[in-house]
Amino acid sequence: MRMERVEQTLERIRLEAERAPGGVLAFDGDGTLWSGDVGDDVFLALLEHGGIRPQAQEALEGLAAAHGFARGQPARELAHQLFAAFEAGRIPEKDIYEMVAWLFAGWRVDAVRDFAADVVARREVKQRIHPESRRVVEWARGQGIPCYVVSASPLAVVEAAVRALGMEPANVLACTPHTEDGTVLPRIVEPIPYAAGKVHCLRARTSQPLYAAFGDNVFDLELLAASRVPVAIRPKPRLRARAAELPSLVQLHPED
Repeated sequence: MRMERVEQTLERIRLEAERAPGGVLAFDGDGTLWSGDVGDDVFLALLEHGGIRPQAQEALEGLAAAHGFARGQPARELAHQLFAAFEAGRIPEKDIYEMVAWLFAGWRVDAVRDFAADVVARREVKQRIHPESRRVVEWARGQGIPCYVVSASPLAVVEAAVRALGMEPANVLACTPHTEDGTVLPRIVEPIPYAAGKVHCLRARTSQPLYAAFGDNVFDLELLAASRVPVAIRPKPRLRARAAELPSLVQLHPED
């Protein structure tokens, strides 16, 4: 995977825009636009807050039982055990991404948004934005090219995070729980924007040409492959290991 400077990438995107006007860019969020994981941030803040409501208990116990954990434990402890097992590689990522989103079951939607915005502020996501990602987003804004964020983290926290970049929360496609009368339910809208689901969710929103896609991990590979200019930003080892499957993939040169 060859290294490419921001100016080179922007020039290639500019040429694609000349060939096919009206296209878009797509970004993963965590690790791509900013360092760290805002899904983890909001999950840990929820545990610290003690805000898991009874409405989430049955779904939490069902997930725990499916992975061999005993039922009947306090919700906070069970959620913590599941997350620890995920970090140890014993539970699929997708299951935990979904859990973090529906774990707010019983909360009002506006309360989740307020909680997520507070987490983003306290965790200083604005200071965690990658400079090279910021440059691409600001260039696209100047060119009038819409930017979409396609993330498996919970919708509310990704919407709050992209505001730090001046991006449109309306263009966020993220893990979204079902709601009823303004209250979060303990189940998720399928498919979630994870792996091939990233492409499905983006194409359900827009059919415009995908000039470029930006990602950092292996579950961004399908989205990267769907673009004309696939770009890795500070790629994780799992994406590096499969980079040869997408010969056109380049790594954006990191900036300070």
